Order: sequence, then structure tokens, then C-alpha cells
Amino acid sequence: MDTRLRAALALAEQGRHVFLLGRTKRPMANCPPCRTAGPRHDRESCACLTCHGFYAATTDPHRIAAMLTGHPAGLLAIRTGTVSGLLVVDIDPRNGGRLDLALMAPTATVATGGDGWHLHYAHPGGPTAAKLTGCPGVDLKGDGGYVVAPPSIHPGTRRPYRWVGDWPVNEMPPPLVAACRPAPATAVPPSTRATPTLTGGEGISSPAALLQAHLAAVARAPEGRRRTTLYGAARGIARMVAAGALTTTDAHTALTDAGRSAGQADRDIRAAILGGFRAENVATEGIAA
Repeated sequence: MDTRLRAALALAEQGRHVFLLGRTKRPMANCPPCRTAGPRHDRESCACLTCHGFYAATTDPHRIAAMLTGHPAGLLAIRTGTVSGLLVVDIDPRNGGRLDLALMAPTATVATGGDGWHLHYAHPGGPTAAKLTGCPGVDLKGDGGYVVAPPSIHPGTRRPYRWVGDWPVNEMPPPLVAACRPAPATAVPPSTRATPTLTGGEGISSPAALLQAHLAAVARAPEGRRRTTLYGAARGIARMVAAGALTTTDAHTALTDAGRSAGQADRDIRAAILGGFRAENVATEGIAA
């Protein structure tokens, strides 16, 4: 049996959802129908084997075998987060990352092909940040993330990802859990917080209520759906901008605040806002690319 298939099936038996990446560690391109399906297309239930990145991840051995047969050069990857029960500490020495033995208890460990480390921990539940507090060069791969899995070959170094040691996937010690939590949102005094300027807006009876409804949807979104919900809110608020009810700058500020309060990384927030505005053909001047 192919070594990748053995590795993928072993991960699936542990409840890890696996999928394939392209040769550059990026998700494979969507098929033409999925590229043109529009926002109502459900990525989670899409029947395509490799479309939509980590949304294609599965524990079904037949789908896994079909993926590997159809894409023999694909890199094996694991969808992280609550769906797989994993939070991975990604240590990148090139950006100053290092293994902190006082904080990072032994657990299942992968030596990456790029001289880094992936520490696989049981997901502690609740929201997690994108980076480990106080540890430069250390990212966290949870909901909305993925990691390359052994025996994939690093596209740059041509060295394999490999398991190191024989530790199981252990729980995080309390200090590490605390370092993984998002920083609390900084309250801005009412006197200094920018208040969105809302006007009537063409065809909008209550712009303030509509804006609040979009932002509340982001706040209520469950873990694993927050990025998608923020994108949907960005589309709705973009339509408010197009109707003249809100300025682009105020829309960007409101969406950014909502995304941060929901524990989203600034990079993901910008991507959701830009994607939502572009999907509605609304100008993005004033939104940082």
C-alpha cells in the first residue's frame, strides 16, 4: 500500500480530517463549476474531492484513496481545529520561533521539511488566537487552518515531514492554554471611538438596525464559521455602502472591530472584507489590501 495512503488512513482512524494540497503547500484550484457556483455553494458538503481547500478534508477511507489516486503529487495535509480535535503549535525558526520546553509539554511532534516543528495537541476548546502570546515565530493552527502531514515532501528543501518520537497527542498544560487564548478586546472610550455616520440609504428603512444585525451575526457565529460569517456580513455592509447609507471607512472600521472581537486575525479580517466588497462590486478604496 502506498505510504501516503497508509499515513492518511492512520490519521483518519484517529479522527483527523485529511485532504491534499498542491505542490506549493497551497490548496488545489477549484474545478470550474465550483469557481462559478457563487456564495450559496456549500463548501462543507461539496462532493468534489479537492475543491475548497480544507473544506474537502475527510475521514472517509474511500474518498481519501480517491484523492490520492487522482493526485499522486499532492501533499497530505490535516485540517486543524475542533473538527479534528487538534490545535497545532507551528514553530518557524526562520522567523525567530523556538521550542519552549517550560511552556510546551511533550506531545506528538512533526519535524517539518523546512527545519521547523509542529506540536500536535488536543484542542482545548473555545476560541484560540492565530499566534502564541509572547512567542515570536510561533503560530497556532486551529479552526480555519491546516498543517502539512508526513510523509509529504517540502517543496523547497525536498526533505520529508516526519514524526519525531512516539508521544501521543496530549492535552495542553494550563499555561500553554492561557497563551493560546485571544487577547481581550481593548475597550475604546466612547469619546474617542469613531461612530459610523449613517444616512437614509436608498431602499434601507433603518440603516442602524441593519448594520447592527450584520455585526451581531458575526458575534453569534460559532467557532469554525466566524470567518465565513464575517465575509457574509462584509457583503451585506458593502451593499449598504453602495446604497449610500455608510462610508467605506466606517464600514471597514465596524467590520474590523467585529472580526477582532470574534477572535479573527487581522489578515483574515482584511481578506473577508475585501472579498465581500469585491463580490458586491463595491469599491475598496480606504480598505488596506
